[in-house]
Amino acid sequence: MTPLWTGTELLKATGGTFAGLSGDASALHATGITFDSRQVQPGDIFLALSGVRDGHDFVGQAFAQGAVCALTRKPVDGGPCLMVPDVLKALEKLGAYARDRAPAMRGAVTGSVGKTSVTQMVMAALSRAGRAHSAVKSFNNHIGVPLTLARMPADTERAVFEIGMNHANEITPLSELVEPDAVIITTVGAVHTENFPDGEEGVMKAKAEIFDGLKYGGLAILNADNHWFAELNERASEMGAKVQCFGEAEGADACLISHEVVDGRAQVCATLHGRDIAFTLAHTGKHQALNALSVLLMCEALKVDTATTLAALSAFEALDGRGAEHQIAVAGGHVTLIDESYNANPISMVATLNALAARRLVTGGRRIAVMTDMLELGPDELKRHAALAPALTAAGVDQVFVAGPLMRALWDVLPEALRGAYAATAAELLEPLKTALRPNDIVMIKGSNGSKAGLIAKSLLI
Repeated sequence: MTPLWTGTELLKATGGTFAGLSGDASALHATGITFDSRQVQPGDIFLALSGVRDGHDFVGQAFAQGAVCALTRKPVDGGPCLMVPDVLKALEKLGAYARDRAPAMRGAVTGSVGKTSVTQMVMAALSRAGRAHSAVKSFNNHIGVPLTLARMPADTERAVFEIGMNHANEITPLSELVEPDAVIITTVGAVHTENFPDGEEGVMKAKAEIFDGLKYGGLAILNADNHWFAELNERASEMGAKVQCFGEAEGADACLISHEVVDGRAQVCATLHGRDIAFTLAHTGKHQALNALSVLLMCEALKVDTATTLAALSAFEALDGRGAEHQIAVAGGHVTLIDESYNANPISMVATLNALAARRLVTGGRRIAVMTDMLELGPDELKRHAALAPALTAAGVDQVFVAGPLMRALWDVLPEALRGAYAATAAELLEPLKTALRPNDIVMIKGSNGSKAGLIAKSLLI
């Protein structure tokens, strides 16, 4: 097996020095890299990062599990340690070295919603076109992005990276580290607004930081339907980017013409640079059809032919917590569970409710929305929860089950006919929800990670 890293490369990349290494550095071969001692596999490099616990406390465990080397600030018994002044800075240097040694064209994805799904859709197409690389999951922060770069094999041809943020000035250093050839901003909305004094405008400016690392003349792919499109277009152009857009707006480079759910799949008709295209998606939400259009533009920029991307999109399965569907047995039949429990904000809530509305019911079935608190919305958080009531009515939802102190604001304004149950916590909502389910119901579950929407989904799947 070709090593991911040799000891010689580690020295060149970090400028560190080895302690406890027997033999020449060139003989040290590593096949992986991780910061979680519980996930160490034989052949890995272990990163002794400092967090809630000091990673140095777990170096011995990592060596016992087969790590061939550890990046540390000091020598630790048990195996060779590459000593550096700052392990996180050393990881960033590894990421930059891996970026420069590979011939890969690179894409980067950010946005208020849809980042992970879009990144994985892009990866599905890139992997069909050649040697491709991406994060194994939503590794989109100051550790996850350099780690994903450091895990990139030297022969990678194309790669895609997800970049997230909670505050201003977080995306710029990550984008500059990735140096993408193309970027996508899926959309901008009221997410993490509690961290921005200027509210949603601050979020827009933070998302626009992705242009800071975009190669000059690279492609910025923007949502033509988003109300921040003009500002983002201007900022991208000022940075020397080419701009293409996707959406339903007339003249979009990738323009959605129609979206229909047939036999549990979305049937999508669109135009790509004026050419008619059609494809199907396992994820039935219209918002994912729009996301797929951004994927077409990015893959085109990364030299993947459209036919390959369309085939990848048609084969792409919705991710767990992001639209994955399950059939659950109940007395007398089954219900359909749509698991959107990974995270939530007002934009994604409305998009998911619209997707629920598009689902056709069979005899006796109902549309049921199960919702937990949306977090990090700032001083207007109660108002934003209550404001979901019209979307629930418009979606034709029959019953609403909500949990959490913030969702109480929605419960208080719901029409009596829609009220299924309210509970203070997700765990307390389980019993009334399970009792209420009937054959042929379609149940959508959505909420923020911190409010435990995922607990409800998992409990129904047991």
